[in-house]
Amino acid sequence: MSESIQEIKGKLQAAQVSELEALIHRYEQDERVSVQKMLDSAHKRIAAYEKELLRIDKLKEYERKYTEYTYICGIDEVGRGPLAGPVVAGAVIFPPECDILYINDSKQLSEKKREELYDVIMEKAVACAVGYATPERIDEINILQATYEAMRDAINSLTVRPRLLLNDAVTIPKVEIPQVPIIKGDAKSISIGAASIIAKVTRDRLMREYDKVFPEYDFAGNKGYGSAAHIAALKKYGPTPIHRRSFIKAFV
Repeated sequence: MSESIQEIKGKLQAAQVSELEALIHRYEQDERVSVQKMLDSAHKRIAAYEKELLRIDKLKEYERKYTEYTYICGIDEVGRGPLAGPVVAGAVIFPPECDILYINDSKQLSEKKREELYDVIMEKAVACAVGYATPERIDEINILQATYEAMRDAINSLTVRPRLLLNDAVTIPKVEIPQVPIIKGDAKSISIGAASIIAKVTRDRLMREYDKVFPEYDFAGNKGYGSAAHIAALKKYGPTPIHRRSFIKAFV
């Protein structure tokens, strides 16, 4: 007696990509339309997986280019534009040829995928760290200098000293380690992409905690950026201690 459509569907959905070819071969003679559609979906899943393998392999281009350096560290930041909250920098050192699929510029990923990748990155990295610059510090020295400060903080917090820095677009002053600035580096380097994810998840979690303290501003939703609701709350209730005074002059 042939297996039911639901049974076949369950096996295909539960299978790892590496197991799909065998299942496709097993059921390819099944003429039921629903089964053939499921096999088409399985083929597409394999194709998408192979495409992702190629994309991730290309993301290692810069890491391979500088293999003479023992520890290569990706650096990126999040939170330069918000009206509230800190700017956060991430620093990640991977072992050679680290294979973590779906790493990308954190802005291109869903919150769920970022959270999943955060755990994998923290597990597989040689070293990870984050650095912060507070709203007060941003107001004191400006956002660009505060970003550099957060990046230096992240580098200095690593448990392993990097031999080369791959930075998203910038050259960080007052750092003696060799640096390679890469325009749109979070989409071109696996290390920088991972750093952007670490920084983004860290900052988003922090803003959700601030939302509990200042619920009127919807920091959990807007993460401190200038949404219409955030600006309306700012005008109604005034600034909180985590607002950047130099960023909100037009609103209060």
